[in-house]
Amino acid sequence: MIRFPQPLSPGDRIGVTSPSSGVPKDLWPRLECATRWLHERGFEVVVGDCMDGDGSHVSAPAVERADELQRMLTDPTVRAVVPPWGGETAIDVLDLLDWDAIGQAEPTWLVGYSDLSTLMLPLTLRTGWATLHGANLMDTPYAAADGLLHWTEVAAAQGPLAQRQSGVFRTGAFDDWAADPSPTAYVLEGRGAWEVADGDELELSGRLVGGCIEVIGALTGTPFGDVPHFGRTYAEDGLIIYLEAAEGAAFEICRALHGMRLAGWFEHANAILIGRTNAPASGAFTQRDAVLDALEDLDIPIVFDVECGHVPPHLPLVNGALAHLTVTDHERSIVQDLGAGAVNGR
Repeated sequence: MIRFPQPLSPGDRIGVTSPSSGVPKDLWPRLECATRWLHERGFEVVVGDCMDGDGSHVSAPAVERADELQRMLTDPTVRAVVPPWGGETAIDVLDLLDWDAIGQAEPTWLVGYSDLSTLMLPLTLRTGWATLHGANLMDTPYAAADGLLHWTEVAAAQGPLAQRQSGVFRTGAFDDWAADPSPTAYVLEGRGAWEVADGDELELSGRLVGGCIEVIGALTGTPFGDVPHFGRTYAEDGLIIYLEAAEGAAFEICRALHGMRLAGWFEHANAILIGRTNAPASGAFTQRDAVLDALEDLDIPIVFDVECGHVPPHLPLVNGALAHLTVTDHERSIVQDLGAGAVNGR
């Protein structure tokens, strides 16, 4: 049974820790901008000790990062944990967490994307907690694009959430927060639409699960990435698996997707969503080629160019939620039900 945290509301406490990469000193003004944004909306923000972003690719030793993350997740006064961003090696804390203790606690929202998928996916698979794949803390001040919801709106919801494609995306580089920590609006100059690979239309439902290919692909075959078991558990609903490439070249992504396929990740999939990406091609072999090479023969609908990756804006998706997906000439939308087949904590 999927367990949803209680809806987030003003006055609630939000914990900030860096279970992967920390924040360099020159970017702390952006961190302060993001925490102030939450304060202004009535939330209490508590920043942990594991935040150092200078001198290493991680914020602290693995034991300390695991301990702080677990304390925040199991603290009944913390209603959401929102790291500043992802990083590279959150995988090193997975076997240091007490999963039984976490599973026995009331669920708390864990929010983010990129390397945070390394933690959110196992949290849903192993404990049944719903987790929120969306903008991280440093991106939190950005307004949601038309048609999409801000992650705070998703975390506050008590029922079905409807979102539709934004039709826009950022074509330029990330904002230079060291020069200006204040941006609250993306520059969305690109135009794009969700596209079914075979050009067909579709309307279907399934349980959402997924994340960043480069990091969750590394969980294949481990106790922390048993998507096949999750698929069997919710075989009656089926799965909608969403995947996105951060920066891996097309051959790397292709190999990772084949590995997921061989491990049975897609046996109960009703559809596969592929996030919009700026990850590079491998010569003439594109990111789209990588997906089709690995997954086309499964005869499962594949939807390209979804806003669930490293190219803003962000479409927040809740791991474990039952979702209804529509991609037609007249509608491109996803409705997530935060109550279907679920129980609420606290």
